[in-house]
Order: sequence, then C-alpha cells, then structure tokens
Amino acid sequence: MTTTPLDPEFAFLADLDVGFGGETFDLLGIRSSLQELIQPVPPVDGVVAESRIIRSSPPLTVELFSPDAAGRHPGVLWLHGGGYMIGNAAMDALRLQGWAARFGCVTVSVEYRLSPEDPFPAAHDDAMAALGWVVEHAAELGIDLDRLVVAGASAGGGLAAAVVLAARDQGVPLAGQLLFYPMIDDRQQTSSSQWEAPIWPPTANRFGWRAYLGDLSGGDVPPYAAPARATDMTGLPRSLLIVGGADCFFDETVAYASRLVHAGVSTDLRVYAGAPHGFDLMVPGARATAEALRDADLWLESVFTG
Repeated sequence: MTTTPLDPEFAFLADLDVGFGGETFDLLGIRSSLQELIQPVPPVDGVVAESRIIRSSPPLTVELFSPDAAGRHPGVLWLHGGGYMIGNAAMDALRLQGWAARFGCVTVSVEYRLSPEDPFPAAHDDAMAALGWVVEHAAELGIDLDRLVVAGASAGGGLAAAVVLAARDQGVPLAGQLLFYPMIDDRQQTSSSQWEAPIWPPTANRFGWRAYLGDLSGGDVPPYAAPARATDMTGLPRSLLIVGGADCFFDETVAYASRLVHAGVSTDLRVYAGAPHGFDLMVPGARATAEALRDADLWLESVFTG
C-alpha cells in the first residue's frame, strides 16, 4: 500500500529504506555508521554538558545539559529514537542543548539498553530508573519537579509514553509528555502501518517490534511495552504529539491523541502534510521541520511557564 504524497522537500527520500530486516541487514554496521555520523556539539554559553553514570550494574549513563545559573529549573527527560535497536544518548545533543539554552531547563538524555540483545523490559526499566534518579536528585540537579516533562522521538517516543503511563501508575506527577512520531503500537493493524513509507516501512517496523518484544512478540504485550495497548488513559499529563502525514505511525499517533482527549487529558496534536518518519532529523532545513520545532518549543514554553 502506498503512502500519501511526500512534500517536495522530502521527495528525494521516497526510496530510502533503512534496511532493517532485509537480507543484507547488518545491525552492528548500522550502529557503527550512526556513531560515526554523530559529531560533538560545540559548547553554548550558559550551558554545561556532562555525562553521569547513574547505575553501575547493569551500567546506565545519562547525558546532561544544564544551565550554569543557580536556581530551580524546568526539566526534560529525553529518550532517543532508533527503532529500539540503534542510537544513543548523545545523538540529540543539539536539540537538548538548544532547549537548555532557550528555556534554562535541565535536559537528561538516557543511554538505555538496546534490543535485540536486551529486549523489553530492559529499555523501559532503564528509562524508569533514569526518571527515579532525576526525582531523587532533583535538588542537586536544580530541577523543579513541578515542571518536569518526559519526551522522546520514534522508539524514544514510545518509551516516553510508557514512562508516563508507569509514572502515573506509581503516583509520580509529571508536567507533560512530548512525543515526536512515537512508536507505540506493535499490532500494525492500521491503514498507515501498511504504507510503503520512506525511512521506516512495514518491514522495518515488524523487525523492530520483534527485536524489542522478544518472547512477547505476537503474544500478551503489556502497555509498558506498546503504549497503544493501554486501556486507561486518564490521569496522564498535558501532551503534545507530533507526526508527519506520510509516516507509517500517522494513524497510531492520531488515535493515541484522540484517546487522550477523550480521557480528559489536555492534548495538542500537530500533523505536517507530506512529512515522512523522522523528517526533522532527515531534512533539518525543511519548512515542516522549522514548523515542528517551533511548535514543540512553544508548547514546552507554555508548560514551563504554567
């Protein structure tokens, strides 16, 4: 099934397939290539960058970008994308450093374990451990817990949504969730999930979910693994969901936003016509990218300022 037409700025991506699940698939090679593409982010005045080991066994590291001014700052716990299989905590440093500079917030990016070596619940447990660490060390970090947002992109958006569900269930209050094109539904029963979309087509999606779910794949999958399976959406924090109109996650993102609204959750949804999965990373200079980043910034500002 074909996807909706691509915005002309993304047309050159039409035949791009990341290759997950193909006959020549090389996960270690993809991870290595991605690592080579990640460049150190130049320092920004007023922002302090550091790595922290917050757990020794199994090892868990976070990347921190913090204002150098004293005080109680807003906070963002960030989960990177990569289909639950690739990526690292440093890959979104430019975005997180920008938020720290613009909003004076403390951003915490989690180096969670990857599948298939460490399937669910490893990544979820790491994300929850990071949230617990932020809550426990809020005073030291300078984070105002009344202004703490959990955010992520793609698989990281799925992890973020699961963290927010678990935080609600454990009585941990959050100010908001910011989900960029989240990977939240393993069932792939929607129309858009069958689109032969660029970047992340159905073959890649099936492979990613099998890798992440492991023995759970096709069985009884809990909401903390695939948040779209959650039956109770009440009591969740203010939300913004962002997705492209040519993303195979379009339907599941819109459906999740709709369910949040019907559960009484203050929810914003932004759809960018003709934009594929990961559009803001793939084409940083596109008009849709500028609009999406502006919308995310405006939403964060409104959450942080109350």
